Amino acid sequence: MFTLMAARLLRLFPNQAKKTPMLSFEPVKEKKEMKVETSVKLTDISFYYPSESKLKKLPLYINFHGGAFIMHEKEMDDPYCRYLANRTACIIANVEYAKAPEYPFPNPLEQVYEVFRWIQSRADDLNIDTEKIMVGGQSSGANLAAALCLYLEEKKEKQPLLQVLSCPMLDFATPHANKPETDKWRARYPQAAHFLNMCYVPEKGQAEHPLASPVRAVVSDHLAPALILIAEHDAFRPEAEYYAEKLKEAGVHIEEIVFKDCKHAFTHLGPKEKAEEAWEMIARKIRETANERYAE
Repeated sequence: MFTLMAARLLRLFPNQAKKTPMLSFEPVKEKKEMKVETSVKLTDISFYYPSESKLKKLPLYINFHGGAFIMHEKEMDDPYCRYLANRTACIIANVEYAKAPEYPFPNPLEQVYEVFRWIQSRADDLNIDTEKIMVGGQSSGANLAAALCLYLEEKKEKQPLLQVLSCPMLDFATPHANKPETDKWRARYPQAAHFLNMCYVPEKGQAEHPLASPVRAVVSDHLAPALILIAEHDAFRPEAEYYAEKLKEAGVHIEEIVFKDCKHAFTHLGPKEKAEEAWEMIARKIRETANERYAE
């Protein structure tokens, strides 16, 4: 009960990332709102269609927002989804996944997997090219993107063309007190981070599960190529770098970039010029990946 009350209290705090977006609002051809039934809960998804495209069937990028698994909502990523749609000529699906502690691991992962399969089944209605699907997210959303790829591999199902992991949270097993936290208050009170973790992985052994902590996973060269964006002064930097190296050693194609003088969630909190650089990099990678597929 205390965990639930504390999480709900945290959700009352203003979302600074939503209040001051790093990119300007852009019109798109269409923003389509849909609700999808899953075994976890009814799921809201926004589909953003690019202002211009010559294709009947479009590539798709599925976005998972950040928020430490317990807070925030997909609308915080509205300006970024609009930007990506117009810069990549892809459809962007923005998913409202279930939050902990009401829906702890593995609920959000199972939910986004079912959403992934539902989108594939409705591809014709949505004008999506199922051969050109990519996934990505920020922070906890990046965890879900990475875990989804691992889950698909576990099920021997087809991988996305690309996974974009921005400031990813990939290791619940290592105590936050043992991570290089640069924020003086979070460094002084790692119990706060521990509380957030316990909301998502409350049961014994869950923190070590490879689908909760992808750094613990056995990876193969079948996994989707990855673009990994890392902030220099992020407590999660070591786990992101470790996972990138792990993927490389397995033979997965990796593009890894460390953004100097940046902290966690810089894509949403700034500095603005670094955030703009990161979003342009993400758009370029999505665009190149989709175009490479067309060229085959």
